[in-house]
Amino acid sequence: MTATQNFDIEASCRQPTNCLAEVTAVVLAGGLGTRLRPVFADRPKVLAEIHGRPFLKYLLDQLIGVGIGNVVLCTGYLSHQVREVIGDCYRDLEIAYSAESTPLGTGGALRLALPKLQSDPVLVLNGDSYCAASLELFWAFHRARRAAATLLVAQNCDADRFGQVTLGTGHEVIRFREKGTTSEPRLINAGMYLIQRSLISEIPLGLQISLEREVFPSWIGRGFFGCATDAKFLDIGTPESYAAAEAFFEH
Repeated sequence: MTATQNFDIEASCRQPTNCLAEVTAVVLAGGLGTRLRPVFADRPKVLAEIHGRPFLKYLLDQLIGVGIGNVVLCTGYLSHQVREVIGDCYRDLEIAYSAESTPLGTGGALRLALPKLQSDPVLVLNGDSYCAASLELFWAFHRARRAAATLLVAQNCDADRFGQVTLGTGHEVIRFREKGTTSEPRLINAGMYLIQRSLISEIPLGLQISLEREVFPSWIGRGFFGCATDAKFLDIGTPESYAAAEAFFEH
């Protein structure tokens, strides 16, 4: 399958526009942002400002746009700043917090938040990336396959920054490759996931563990699918990519 297919729509677009209204979204917002310290060192990465607004608010606006009403923010580094800026509600969103006392990685942070997650599946977003894909079609893709987990994958040519996701003929995830292994156009992790609670519950509680490096590879062959899109993708993890963010969000 190619990235430009922009979802395999056997999943049908005839989902109601509020099909995500009951879904709990989780934003993984606890990263240290060490590569961005030369740009700013006084705030967590999700509060990096773009056009005078914290990056996190762009993610929250995207969730509001599909009718989601409940969000859990998984915080860590300078977590009090996130709560001070966002509070317990943002526009139409109710905000809950899951704060780690020691770094748990993306997998450990998601497992810690499980008691606060009200839906099955849950929508998980990386707090340092943004993909302008249709979340309704992403949801339809996941439901059509009765997937245990679905990874949104985007096309990207930067072999030095991102690893490759390989999909099988049925769109199942069959392989992850480390960054820098090829310079050809390929599919990358776009930082959005739909995950059933049963899989989240298997992540060890209280341990530092990475979704991307440790958890996802262990789910291959267990109903783990990749949903490809050619929508715009942004990662703000480096000074260079952060510098491109203002152009990305120009309307």
